[in-house]
Amino acid sequence: MVKAADRTQHTPPPLSIPGRPGGGGNRRGAPVVKPKNFKETMQRLWHYFGNERKMLGIIFMFIFFSAALSLLSPFLIGKAVDAISLDTKVDFNFLELMVMILIGAFILDAILTFMQGWLMAGVSQRIVKRLRAALFKKLQKLPISFFDKRTHGELMSRLSNDVDNVSSTISQSTTQLMSGVIVISGSFIMMLILSPILTAASLLTVPLVFLLTRTIAKRTSVLFKNQQIQLGKLNGQIEETISGIEVVKAFNHEDKVIAEFEEVNQNLREVGLKAQIWSGFLMPIMNVINNLGFAIVAVTGGFLAVKGMVTIGAIASFITYSRQFVRPLNDLAQIFNLLQSGVAGAERVFEILDEQEETDDVKDAVVLAKPKGHVVFEKVSFGYRGDVPILKDVSFESKIGSSTALVGPTGAGKTTIVNLLTRFYDVTEGRILLDGRDIREYTRDSLRSCFGFVLQDTYLFSGTIKENIKYGKPSASDEEVITAAKMANADPFIRRLPNQYETKLSENGGNLSQGQRQLIAIARVILAKPSVLILDEATSSIDTRTEIHIQEALLTLMEGRTSFIIAHRLNTIRDADAIMVIENGKIVEKGNHRELMDQQGKYYSMFFNQFSNVESAADK
Repeated sequence: MVKAADRTQHTPPPLSIPGRPGGGGNRRGAPVVKPKNFKETMQRLWHYFGNERKMLGIIFMFIFFSAALSLLSPFLIGKAVDAISLDTKVDFNFLELMVMILIGAFILDAILTFMQGWLMAGVSQRIVKRLRAALFKKLQKLPISFFDKRTHGELMSRLSNDVDNVSSTISQSTTQLMSGVIVISGSFIMMLILSPILTAASLLTVPLVFLLTRTIAKRTSVLFKNQQIQLGKLNGQIEETISGIEVVKAFNHEDKVIAEFEEVNQNLREVGLKAQIWSGFLMPIMNVINNLGFAIVAVTGGFLAVKGMVTIGAIASFITYSRQFVRPLNDLAQIFNLLQSGVAGAERVFEILDEQEETDDVKDAVVLAKPKGHVVFEKVSFGYRGDVPILKDVSFESKIGSSTALVGPTGAGKTTIVNLLTRFYDVTEGRILLDGRDIREYTRDSLRSCFGFVLQDTYLFSGTIKENIKYGKPSASDEEVITAAKMANADPFIRRLPNQYETKLSENGGNLSQGQRQLIAIARVILAKPSVLILDEATSSIDTRTEIHIQEALLTLMEGRTSFIIAHRLNTIRDADAIMVIENGKIVEKGNHRELMDQQGKYYSMFFNQFSNVESAADK
């Protein structure tokens, strides 16, 4: 049956280069999006690790041993240098031993780095898989009102970009942060052990590193924020132009949109150029500072070596340790920013997971079995917002097998009546009865299973035409599908397609016309054979000739079924058992076509405005 789905829709960490834009959620240079509650979000994210915590322990052990090996290597290099400089007499045995140990350390370090990266990638992907599955499952349980308030693009961004952001944070920033802390701490300890004086000398450049990073990052953050704004404008202009290319061509606005694109593109180029120039300053100046630090260490170390306070090998080791100490300091700030961005992405995902789901069925809810279709509205009032009522004290009865047409101006509340009947929304006041029982006393699944929808804006899924028709009844045979298509007058155009019923449809049937999509949607409902039929401008996108055939099919389908018809083309509802004129959320007129015409009220005016010539001919 057709349900609500028809309704819509160990390598070193990266250097801190604020101006290096990249892909995904962790774009370098992009403004850092900070989470509102870092601690709470991290605690919730930690729960998703679940059984992965043992694996994280193993990964941390690999990181620890890998960092230990990276700290051992400079020490061994220093010992090897000292073995060469022993009074011009080289201790080849000791030197050979140091070289062999170094080679072994490098190989083992490479293996440990590969293992930690491999294992961490698996951990992150399994966690993200669970997180994405939980988010998608949550979306299926949220009420229609949630989707009314948010754009599809925003929800897609949370499912893709934000979740990928979390994945990158887990797989990269986490390991880099742990490794960086160990390397910084270990390098500082080894530097103190080797020479406190050299350690003090090497720390002279640390404030310069922080000052440089902060100054450039402060300037580039503004520039890259503007770059992202201009990039968003450019993407929006491109998307809008491509989506409306037929309108652009019809009104000869090609030159205008080209000029608009060139203007936005030029703005993006200018701000991007400034951002790249400023970000490009970082590494050259950083190299100067690092070289200055090496010079200070070398001069100080040479002086101490002459005094006999340190050995040449110790100086060689110290220089390497100083590089290991300064570089992670520079990187940790960027890693922390990436971590913040990842946690912010997780926070956006958790916002969806915390949304209120559709209300549960009442405790003693019953399954609606063999529905008959007797519908009663009793003093129903409702508003999508509490302070703006849409329906006001609406009461009516639709008997079993009757057809009820809802007419009135746009926004009067016609579709709202259908939304309440299907429990897309619950009434604010009053109640709705189906077969003598309040619809809130039925299970929601069994209630919605008795409705069949043909909406004005129908939706087709990617797949074959046959699969789309069978969406309302997956167990249907091919013969039933063909019969339904024939009743909907869809069979002729389907037969003309290269693969007929096996023709693949693009997203929302983009390779079909609007009218053809509507015919398939009607066939879908015919196949489902629902107890209550809802037609919301079902023939609005179909030509007049086809509409005649569709009306015949719908009349056959409506026999013995309660039907609600929303229509602006009043000739499609002349045979309805009851016609209700809705205006400002109230039923202002009710009766069949002839009764309402005799009253010469609202309906008469609407009909006369549409079909004055036809009515005059009928009177004659």
